Amino acid sequence: MDPISSQSPTIPVPAQSTATQSSGSSSALSSDFETFLRMLTAQAQYQDPLEPIDASDYSAQLAQFSMVEQQVLSNDLLASLTAALGTSNMASLAGWVGMEARADSAARFTGAPVTLVPAADTSADQARLIVRDTSGEIVQSRQIAVTDRLVEWDGTGTAGEGQLAPGVYRFEVQSLSEGQILSTRPVEVYDRIVEAQNVNGVVQLVMAGGDVVASTNIGALREAR
Repeated sequence: MDPISSQSPTIPVPAQSTATQSSGSSSALSSDFETFLRMLTAQAQYQDPLEPIDASDYSAQLAQFSMVEQQVLSNDLLASLTAALGTSNMASLAGWVGMEARADSAARFTGAPVTLVPAADTSADQARLIVRDTSGEIVQSRQIAVTDRLVEWDGTGTAGEGQLAPGVYRFEVQSLSEGQILSTRPVEVYDRIVEAQNVNGVVQLVMAGGDVVASTNIGALREAR
């Protein structure tokens, strides 16, 4: 009688791991689980009788596969919940379209006043409002009070300056102390929301001035005037 080989024959394994195959759907997981059971059966059939596989090894492998299965199912559930929440957010944000949102963005000036929210440095003794056109050129620079929290900008400057033409403008506040510039910061403005978009699960709002702002970066909302 031939001596019993000390090594078990090689058992064919699928080309892809169970974890990779299970990234599809629950039906794929079921198929992989059946394959896994067949592999365990073959492993038991061809094991070395002199060194049999411990039963705890089988339990450990079953537990490991079960953990992978549960993790994949959890990921699928989270993906479904995320998609549902995204749809819910879009539905709730539909009411935002047409309202005015406060954000760091450009504003479309039509001749009606635009509400600005400057935030000068607290240590400044002077503040200037700087207005830029779409090319980035400064078209207006005027002094404002350091304590101003809301400025109704109507497009006209001081000392009889004429009104700027309708268009898209961007605003900055320059803080000064004893004539020295401390900082120059963007100014948040109230601009009308014209569209809400879902981009890769992130809700973004298209402003009348053309900027696209994430809904999480909106500081305030109000009815359009």
